[in-house]
Amino acid sequence: MTFLSLPPALDWPARFCAFVTLATYVTSILTSNVSQVDRLWTFLPTIYTAYYALLPLWPTKQSTLLSPYSPKELGWSVVTTYNPRALLMLTLITIWMCRLSYNTYRRGLFSLKEEDYRWAILRKQIPAWFFQVTNFVFISGIQNVLLLLLGFPAKTVVTEQSNTPLASSDVVLAICALLVLALEFIADNQQYAYQSYKHYFLATEKGIKNVTPYNEKKQWPLARLNWTPDDARRGFITKGLWRYSRHPNFACEQTFWWIITLFPLIAPYAPNLPAISEFPPQRVILISLADPKLRRKLFNVFYDLIAPVVTYLLPGIGLSLLGFSSIKYTEDITKSKYPIAYDAYQRRVGMFGPLAYIRKGIMLRLWEKAETRERIERLVWGKFDEQEKEE
Repeated sequence: MTFLSLPPALDWPARFCAFVTLATYVTSILTSNVSQVDRLWTFLPTIYTAYYALLPLWPTKQSTLLSPYSPKELGWSVVTTYNPRALLMLTLITIWMCRLSYNTYRRGLFSLKEEDYRWAILRKQIPAWFFQVTNFVFISGIQNVLLLLLGFPAKTVVTEQSNTPLASSDVVLAICALLVLALEFIADNQQYAYQSYKHYFLATEKGIKNVTPYNEKKQWPLARLNWTPDDARRGFITKGLWRYSRHPNFACEQTFWWIITLFPLIAPYAPNLPAISEFPPQRVILISLADPKLRRKLFNVFYDLIAPVVTYLLPGIGLSLLGFSSIKYTEDITKSKYPIAYDAYQRRVGMFGPLAYIRKGIMLRLWEKAETRERIERLVWGKFDEQEKEE
């Protein structure tokens, strides 16, 4: 009998997810530190993906409660044959893991004493009992379920596209994934270099001597951006990729996992996303929306086309929902610390893509006075007046 009577393909991953959820929650209580899931975030999607991609490696019988195995119910070809698409996805996710692990390590977040600053702020904003409910339900529970979902694209490939070769779509998606990871690595390096310079400069300005000097030569290429005292006093990075996006690292992270989500759906094998030709023509849609009798039929047509693939899109949807809420909370914190400067940054630079940066620049030129536009751009990129920091 499988765990919670789940399908055999979910038996071991669900057991492992339940164990990790309980372990991270208990550890957070014992240590008074709720960043336990954060430390495992870099590894768990890779573990779940590896379980599916390497199914032929596991025994067909489970020796212990948490040991991985290949259920015979999946079929002989699934448990004995490696799927090249799943192996390609595992390779990309392993590269993602190495990038994130490196960034987590150099920031010191693998230390059991370190806790994400946002949890410390949230702890002060809500009652203690409600924070513990949040810890159990969201921090330990929902986040672990989401990490399990990130392994589902590999599950789809292995269980529903067995014995299928790589296609041109796989090559295109793999190239896109590597480019996105490269951009995310650059964004991470620029943020790390900026924070290193900022902490050194502000500490020395306060007369603190026991601080590690900033060494530009130790930074990665494309992260040596000639930081200035104005950059440090502003409080947040606005150079490099961050000139064109307020969150280039988050944008790349979301894009990467949407690419992974789309691997099985764009491949020339079922399941597939509905083709544009399957949807009603625009004229039919407009007529149906205007007619109450036809509106219900139109809804049923869209439901029949979209509903079957929604479950396959859950990894991307779930991570996007978490990402947007996390970014909103992070920006609220940053804006409370630097209200004038960060408001100017939000008015001039888009949250994710560079198109918003262009659009906001055009809107400022069309609708704002020259002195207002110049002040906004000076706050974001130019000489920073310390008096405007908390104005």
